[in-house]
This record gives sequence, C-alpha cells and structure tokens, in this order.
Amino acid sequence: MFSERIAKALHLEKKRVKAVIDLLEEGGTIPFIARYRKELSGSMDEVNIADIAEHLKKLNELVARKETIEKAISEQGKLSPKLAQQIKDCWDPTRLEDIYLPYKKKRQTRGEKAKKLGLEPLAKLIFAQDNVALKNASNKYLNKEVPNVEDALAGARDIIAEWINEDAGLRDKIRRLFSKEASIQSKKVKSKEEEAKVYKDYFDYVQPLAKCPSHRLLAIRRGEKLGLLRVSIDIDLDRAQDAIERVVIKNNSESAKQVKLAIADAYKRLLKPSIETEFKNLSKDKADLVAMEVFARNLRQLLLAAPLGEKVVLGLDPGFRTGCKLAVLDNTGTLLYNTAIYPHPPQNKAAEAKHKLAQLIEKYQVEAIAIGNGTAGRETMQLCKGIDLPYPVDIYFINEAGASIYSASKIAREEFPNEDITVRGAVSIARRLMDPLAELVKIDPKSIGVGQYQHDVNQTRLKENLDQVVSSCVNAVGINLNTASEPLLSNVSGLNTTLAKNIVRYRNENGSFSSRSELNKVKRLGKKAFEQSAGFLRIKQSKHPLDNTGVHPERYTLVKEMAASVNCKVEELIGNDAKIDAIKLSTFISVEAGLPTLKDIQKELKRPGLDPRGEAKQIEFNDKIKSIEDLEIGMILPGVINNITKFGAFVDIGIKKGGMVHISQLANKFVKDPADVVHLEQHVQVKVLEIDIDRGRIQLSMKDVNQ
Repeated sequence: MFSERIAKALHLEKKRVKAVIDLLEEGGTIPFIARYRKELSGSMDEVNIADIAEHLKKLNELVARKETIEKAISEQGKLSPKLAQQIKDCWDPTRLEDIYLPYKKKRQTRGEKAKKLGLEPLAKLIFAQDNVALKNASNKYLNKEVPNVEDALAGARDIIAEWINEDAGLRDKIRRLFSKEASIQSKKVKSKEEEAKVYKDYFDYVQPLAKCPSHRLLAIRRGEKLGLLRVSIDIDLDRAQDAIERVVIKNNSESAKQVKLAIADAYKRLLKPSIETEFKNLSKDKADLVAMEVFARNLRQLLLAAPLGEKVVLGLDPGFRTGCKLAVLDNTGTLLYNTAIYPHPPQNKAAEAKHKLAQLIEKYQVEAIAIGNGTAGRETMQLCKGIDLPYPVDIYFINEAGASIYSASKIAREEFPNEDITVRGAVSIARRLMDPLAELVKIDPKSIGVGQYQHDVNQTRLKENLDQVVSSCVNAVGINLNTASEPLLSNVSGLNTTLAKNIVRYRNENGSFSSRSELNKVKRLGKKAFEQSAGFLRIKQSKHPLDNTGVHPERYTLVKEMAASVNCKVEELIGNDAKIDAIKLSTFISVEAGLPTLKDIQKELKRPGLDPRGEAKQIEFNDKIKSIEDLEIGMILPGVINNITKFGAFVDIGIKKGGMVHISQLANKFVKDPADVVHLEQHVQVKVLEIDIDRGRIQLSMKDVNQ
C-alpha cells in the first residue's frame, strides 16, 4: 500500500521497499533484515531499513488520523463526497489538519458567539465586498444583544476572521512565508536577570530561524522552559497581511475596508499564534533530530569501543575521604574479591594501599587495572604506577559516567544482592574495560554522558532512537549465549526482556547451551524468535562448528555443501582461506541465497567470531598535570575525546575538568561537522588556548599539533 510513496520519499527502489515492508510486517527486525535478507532488500543497510520503518509508522498513524477525522465530520452530517475525497488524497499531516480545522469542535469563540447572534448573513454580505450601504444593511441585525451598528460590524468581522483563519490555502500561504522569512527572537525576563546569567548570549538575540543551529535553538528553548527567556518566532507583519489581502480583497469598497480590518485581526489573534506554534514545534523537532543523531552516533562509538577481552582485571573506584573501592574479577567478569584502600588524604595510607594492591595482583594474577576517571582518579593512577610488581600490568583510565546509576539500579542489585553500591561501581568500571558494550547496555543511555541537550529533546523519540542504536551494536558484535546478561540478551534481534529472562533461567537450570538448536527448548522462544536471534548468538565449543560464527542456522546445509565441493568437512573449512577461496560461489547462488549472502558466509568462515571493535589502548596523561591550576597556556597535552557535539569535541586531559575543542580549532581546514574529523575514545594531542579557573573552563586546540 505504501511502498511506492516511501520509495519515492527515500529515493529507493519500490520492489526493495515493498520487500522490506513485508519483512517488517512479518515480525522481521532491522538487524536481521540487514544481515540475513540481503537478496530481498537489495543489500540495504540498517539506516535505510530504519528509515522505511519510520516512514511506514508515520503513514499508518496518518491513515488512522484520517479515519478519526472522517468519522468526526460524518457525525456532524457535513462529510460531502468532495470533502471525503480531499481527505483521502491528503498525505501531508499539516494540510490534513487544515482541512479538518473548520469542522473541529472548539470552545466558544468570538465568531461562534456572533453567529448565535444572527450576524452570519451580515458577514457573508460584507465578505462579498459588493458596493452596499453597510450602515443600512447592519440596521437589520440590531437587537437587544447587538445594540448598534458598530457592534454588528465587529461581530461580522469576528466571523470573517475565523473564515480567514480556517482557509487552508491562506494558512499554507502564511506557512510558506514563515518557512522563508521567519526569525527567532529571544529576550531576557527582566525579573530574572541574575538567575538567567548563563543565558546572557540570548538576552537580545535575533536570527533567521532557518539558520539557527540546533544546539542554539535547544539552549534558547531550555531558557524559555525555565522561565528565563521570552521567545517568539515571527515574520514582517505588513508582508503577512499583504499576502492575505492580495487573495481576499476584491476592491476598495466600504465592505472591503471591513474585510481588511478582519484580516488584521485574523492574522494577529488567530493565524500568527497558530503558525508560530507550528514553527516552534517544527524547529524543535528538527533540532531534536540533530541532537538525537549526535547522541546516537556518540553512543554507537562508545558501545563499540575496543574491549580488553577475557582477562583478570582489578577495578578501582577512586575516592579521597571514603577511600578507593576495589574489585578483582576473573576473565568471565565474575567478582572474586573486593575491599577498600585509603591511600589519599585524609587517611594517607599510601604504603599500606600499595602493599595490598601488590598482594592482590600477585595472588589473582591480575592482567590489567581499570581506574575510574572521577575524583582522585589521577592520584590513584600515580599510586598504581608506583607499585613494584614481578611482571608488567597494564593500567587503563576508564570513563565512569553512569557507573553510579548502574550501582543503584535494579540490575546491579540483582547481580550483587550482598554488595553495596561502591563495590558494584568498582565492578562496573572493571567490566567496562573488559567489554564496554556488555556493561553499558545495563545503563540508561542518557546517563552515559555523550549527548547534546539530551534532556531537552523529545524523550519518547530519543529512547526509540537510542534503543535502536544499542540493538544495532549488540547484533553487530554478536553475543556469547552462555555468558551474556539479561540486559545484553534483551537487545538481541528477536528477543525481549521476557525471553532474555527465560534464556538465563534455562541456563541456570540446565547448564551452558551446547548448541544454537537448544534455544528451541527455552520457554516461549518460538520459531520466529529463533529465526531472528540465532545468527547473532555465539556458542564457544559448540557441538556444531558454525554455532560460534555469524552464519545463520538456516544456511548450515548450504555451508556443508560448500565444504563438500572442496572435499572437506565444515570444521576443516573454517579458517582455511585456501579451501574457502577455492569454492565456486556462483554454483551455489539461489533465490534465497544470492551472491551477497554467499560472500558474507565466505567472510565469516575466514574470520569466525571476529570482533569488529579492535583492541583496547592505554592513554598516558601528563603526570605533572593534576588539576586545572597546573595548566599553562600553550601546553601540549595528551587526551581522549569523550564527547562530540555539533559545535566541537570535549577532551579528557586527565584532570577533573575536561577541556573543549571548538569546531574551529579541530583541524587546519574548514570543518563542517566535528564527527568528520574526530571520533569518541580517540587519543589526541591538544594545545591549551584559554583557562578560566573561576568557571572551570578549558579551551583547547588541535590545530598545528602533531596527531
């Protein structure tokens, strides 16, 4: 039904769009369609498929709205065949509401009151703009409630003003003017000048709405929401009224002068506030979209940050007065031991802390130390570097944003019911090093700290977008079925919270899964859920050699045939590049498995279970810089990019206060979007440009610095 319309809007092939819509309506997920239905989708990526899904959702909502409107007008007995056809042919939500506006139930308006006073015939007479004596014509409508001619004319103008406001063509004309010429203006609320200081850049701000950057618009809207700024969106009054007059005014008669007065009233009282609200909402939606794209991109990079892998890790949650909580985890992330050390003021038990750390590192054969980058992080890093060890242990500085949220969450309480939140925090820091994705999926993405005005955007849409990003990342990496947590499993294609719980329950009761096919024994996990999820789940040491690859079970027979064609078994084929390259893919092409699928299988057989995230890297901060007071203008420092916005990038330079590289300072060339030149977790060299100790702000530059 919608394939042609969506294909045209997205510039995609209609046949492919229809196939994707069919798959979505059959319960297919975006990751599954992108990965395992390339022949049907034409190898569309997840972005295209998500766009189709979004358009499909909006069109279904529009159809439902049309049905509601038709029913409402029909119940009034006003649904003519012409009007019904208008509604049927309309595919613009704004235009649809314009069509419905004259029939919409309203509170008692000035125009409605005038109609009840019997002034509608006078309004029609005036609107016709014939050369009539209005005073004489108005006398016919005078009564106890309309005592004089001026009251009669005023009532007639109120009716005409509403006709003008409800005219879809005129509304569209004003809407086009707003689209081309509207400016956004903000002014301070005088009574709150002191409180609004943070918004001083917007105390007397004017800019064409079309050119107002998303971050600026969201900042202005936040100031308005807090009652600190007054915000308006407007166009030139004379141009707006003139645009209406050119359509409505027929001559220079006495009646036309009354219509002009009605036009001025209609625009100021009805049209302008309505269209202004529209454009406030529209501009906010656009700004939201940009902010959500920035957040989604950052979140994807953070979730796909390189893992350390299955190693024994000691996690440290630093602190001064309360000490440093530490947790030792085995290579599967299981907590082995936890305690606290007090190396920093006021206790100053550094020697004791070093001794304790050395003991634990040797006892548990710790391979890496993960230190949270919060309060006392740098001091704890220095302490660990000073420990005399019999073998080298890598030390990593870990972004702990959101760790406290996890520590107090239901998930953390269920994982560690007998440990307090500080221990859970140390565990989370260690696990973030081992596998960022597996740990970060347990936290509300908004708490991870990589967004831009994330609390100001539409929260429902933000959640939908971020959930999609999390799901995409989880499925791109592939999940170990026998070690994955419930939150991780619930993000696998085709699974949900209930099925994730059932999988973990089955695992606890029956031991590790020995094959993907065993998933069929999990309660409520039906054929569709198995189809959608199986390819993204991995089982090490499985009975079937392909269970630890991205090859879907529906293609196991095909792989067996491919192996036989080069005289070997499946297990002998995996990782054997020579044998794999010897397979003539063209002989195995079918309707279900075309060349794209065969090439994916070939790639997976060569590098089974390959983690696309790379390897974790250590960062060596400048040991001499421990606080903002230690900085000097011109210093060159190492840092890690920990957030990217549309106006620049934020860099962790190893102290409590991070620095900001403005978009103009990112490279020795023009940069349109910071994401074009930097990425999250990137190790960079930065130069200190400005230091504002009072405001805790550090301006940095990446220009003329060797990267």
